[in-house]
Amino acid sequence: MSDEEHHFESKADAGASKTFPQQAGTIRKNGYIVIKGRPCKVVEVSTSKTGKHGHAKCHFVGIDIFTAKKLEDIVPSSHNCDVPHVTRTDYQLIDISEDGFVSLLTESGNTKDDLRLPTDENLLAQIKDGFAEGKDLVVSVMNAMGEEQICALKDIGPK
Repeated sequence: MSDEEHHFESKADAGASKTFPQQAGTIRKNGYIVIKGRPCKVVEVSTSKTGKHGHAKCHFVGIDIFTAKKLEDIVPSSHNCDVPHVTRTDYQLIDISEDGFVSLLTESGNTKDDLRLPTDENLLAQIKDGFAEGKDLVVSVMNAMGEEQICALKDIGPK
């Protein structure tokens, strides 16, 4: 045994808590799955019969929860797929900065200033109009695999 201390510098993230394994045959429509490294909501699942020597296969069609792009994957039903941990958190909107970032109030009373306005035109217009009118707005932020995005809006009345 040596007395030297070893220091390892790693630039990679293990990503252990971002996803969990689930058997492909148990993933249903409206569930979540990772397709090509992107968190997706499953919109269609079809299962093919087993072949002479093979496994039943599951064909997944998913929509990326952040970019809304359609992705597809085919996986043997007995194999494990990665399923993202998806969380939704509500924050009160405090301010919208000039450069497109929002200032949000967390449950603990701190501010969260690292989120951009959503790219969805409809939602973006609702947030800007509601804020301009001085309404109290609560935004829902979806978080999966280290990405966050505003996905919904609630009006809790005037200030």
